[in-house]
Amino acid sequence: MPSNRIGRINEEIQRELSELLRSLKDPRVQKTMVSVTRVDTTADLRYAKVYVSVYDKEQSKEVLKGLKAAGGYLRHELAERLSLRHTPELVWTEDHSITYGARILDILSTLDIPEDDEPEADEGLDDGSADE
Repeated sequence: MPSNRIGRINEEIQRELSELLRSLKDPRVQKTMVSVTRVDTTADLRYAKVYVSVYDKEQSKEVLKGLKAAGGYLRHELAERLSLRHTPELVWTEDHSITYGARILDILSTLDIPEDDEPEADEGLDDGSADE
């Protein structure tokens, strides 16, 4: 579990990168909507694993290439915006949690679960007021 300080640094890096991605001029990144979903920074602040979600899944490989190409620029901008001793090296990873969640919802919606017509009475609950 990350310490509170690392958690705050992760949130700040995520916030700054989300803002920086909007101003990035690389056409590979600008083709589709990209959002930073999570950042995991190592304890020594040398590396930050940045999880990004790409709206158009067919473009995800190109977007990751564009982000890796812009990594130096983004790291430099982070160094100017954050006051850290070491600005972490950015490692870009595609986040599949949204796709995974949608798949789970599809599976749950296909289940045939009968619904209860009448809710059961609260028989076992006693608040102690009836014993008086």
